[in-house]
Amino acid sequence: MPKSNNSGKYFQLRNDYPFFTYKGYDQQYSDKGLRVQFHFNLADKYSFHPTLIIPVRDFYIKDNIQDKNLNDLLFSIGMIELISYWKAACPPLIIIENHTLDPEQVKWWKKLYFKGLGEFFYLNSIESAEEDFMEIRSGSGKTNGPYRIDLEKSTIIPVGGGKDSVVTLELLTQKERPLPLIMNPRPASMGCVMRKSYYYDSIIEIHRTIDPLLLELNSQGFLNGHTPFSALLAFSSALTAIMSGRKYIALSNESSANESTIDGAMVNHQYSKSFEFEKDFRWYIYNYITPDLEYFSFLRPLNELQIARLFSKYHDYFNIFKSCNVGSKNDTWCGNCPKCLFTWIILSPFLEQKDLESIFGKNLLNDRQLIPLLNELTGNAETKPFDCIGTVEEVNAALVDLIKKLAAEDYPVLLKHYIETVAYEQYKSIDFSSLLSSFNREHFLPEEFEAILRSSLNG
Repeated sequence: MPKSNNSGKYFQLRNDYPFFTYKGYDQQYSDKGLRVQFHFNLADKYSFHPTLIIPVRDFYIKDNIQDKNLNDLLFSIGMIELISYWKAACPPLIIIENHTLDPEQVKWWKKLYFKGLGEFFYLNSIESAEEDFMEIRSGSGKTNGPYRIDLEKSTIIPVGGGKDSVVTLELLTQKERPLPLIMNPRPASMGCVMRKSYYYDSIIEIHRTIDPLLLELNSQGFLNGHTPFSALLAFSSALTAIMSGRKYIALSNESSANESTIDGAMVNHQYSKSFEFEKDFRWYIYNYITPDLEYFSFLRPLNELQIARLFSKYHDYFNIFKSCNVGSKNDTWCGNCPKCLFTWIILSPFLEQKDLESIFGKNLLNDRQLIPLLNELTGNAETKPFDCIGTVEEVNAALVDLIKKLAAEDYPVLLKHYIETVAYEQYKSIDFSSLLSSFNREHFLPEEFEAILRSSLNG
């Protein structure tokens, strides 16, 4: 993804729009569900009113929904939403009305904003520091402390429609009947859940809308870029966990998400999927919401190769799952983006070529136009692609394994290119089996969940 020299524009916009106000939110619970509308203001010149809607379900507990303690989670969701609107002009001051943050909370939010916008700053050529890129000023008064709540020992699984959440759903369904959660449902996410015989009224749905004024400002030349969506999912899943009385939230983020997108820099497209964010989020929930909720990534101990091997067993999902952002609106694999090429490569050690071609509609490794993307995925370029992909090591390991399985005359175009690169020389002796047997110790899995995951690797 090319960089833009927007440093001058950044400083000019900060001068023209010196403050951003989080004015509050309105919430309404009816027989249709929970509707929340947030209210933001950019320097008294533009107002934004995004919404979050959670349709009613029989498993929601009325007393939990109407509990005033839920307000802290709703406020926090607004704090994530405002990132999308704040970044249009990056005002140096954020004013929080009708809510108080203590110094530790301010520090926590500034870290999330700064690291969650690392890609945004990098691609816009903006240089700043976490300490001074913004000030957060909130109302005076006493902050709310955490509260205790009785939660059932059952699980919510956010499902995005990709291979990772399929693996989590399949493995944890062996333990219980978990509640799937889908934000802004699309055919792939709904299809994966329905494959497990779920019905619409047994799925948590969250509908998030963006204020169209933001898109209008983007078209006018205001700043734009990637935001930490998974942080929004984290707080939203915590909200629905309390609404439904569920203790566990099992994400499907793997250890590979910890790798920086820019080598030697703290810029990670997947920051809000990283172990660092997971650890920070758990701390925030424990200290400011409730210590009774358990948020963790079920697949954190695994790498992408291990997940691909597990997914390869679930043939019923091959024509359903989708991870391509470009084709998400049409429920297709575009076949031309980093996510498509990465997914093909990471599955190639475990699936037959006919299965891969059936999934993607063509042999991606025979597409010469994808050579630049291959170079980025294998570390033969300045940066990795800005997408949710695995590590450079994992990609190279999968390609090396494929090379060993094919005769030289059968190498597709991209493999012929790859064996001439520095990356191949570096990784051609990699121990593939050790990657498939690894188990990262940096995780927060409760014992019973860890036992299920370890057992799946031995199966």
